[in-house]
Amino acid sequence: MLQPAVNIMVKAARAGGNVLLRNMHKLDALNVVEKARLDYASEVDGLAEEAIVKELRRAHPDYAILGEEGGAKPGRGGASRYTWVIDPLDGTSNYLRGFPHWCVSIALVEGGEPLHGVIFDPLRNELFTATRGAGAQLNERRIRVADRKDLSGAMIATGFAPRERKRAGAQLRAVDALLESAEDVRRAGSAALDLAYVAAGRCDAYFEAGVHPWDIAAGVLLVREAGGRISDFKGRATGPMNVAMAGGRPILASNVRLIEPLQQVLVSSGYAKEFD
Repeated sequence: MLQPAVNIMVKAARAGGNVLLRNMHKLDALNVVEKARLDYASEVDGLAEEAIVKELRRAHPDYAILGEEGGAKPGRGGASRYTWVIDPLDGTSNYLRGFPHWCVSIALVEGGEPLHGVIFDPLRNELFTATRGAGAQLNERRIRVADRKDLSGAMIATGFAPRERKRAGAQLRAVDALLESAEDVRRAGSAALDLAYVAAGRCDAYFEAGVHPWDIAAGVLLVREAGGRISDFKGRATGPMNVAMAGGRPILASNVRLIEPLQQVLVSSGYAKEFD
């Protein structure tokens, strides 16, 4: 049975997802802005976030909000120990091209740590949920990270964030090193879904730099509750999930066996050093 807060988040995620689905047939007419080089947002992102916030505010007007489009907003009455962290459309570039890999991501964060997380893929009607200490589910069925014992044959997801292009050479060296053992490296274009797929065992690991809390807060909890590990490229904590660091942050997710071998490759290839 889902927690009451998760039920609220699911309702909000479905409301945002419905906005995205309704607008799919008019992509050519959408107003698109370039927030930064190669980093796009459309009016649909904003409309979806409005629908999500409306549902969340109706249930808990006193909670703060950190959204990709709307930024940080205090709760009614001022400071709150709880923050809704929202990405109304993770995978905007995919969505605008009709590439079917994007989602809605919502987390409830307490003191910087995710307490509940929801990732909703409207196209596949796949609903990933997690509650701290209570496990992770896909459409209310328990999920676990893959049980791969080493990098041999591993399927690894990554991303090439536009804000990280200056470090692309170092990242490609890391990819080259990983491919000496791994089966493949995939780049699908949605950090939230990449983390959900690690939690569900569809990918063995995921790493990316330049991500923000709204990209990863829900997915971080999913991976942890599915038995996985989360760190930066050197094994350190990734920082509070209710604070947007300038330029984003690096993240690595996998099962407990792969996390250290992956860190070793990211360090030995020189990629991890780029973030010192």
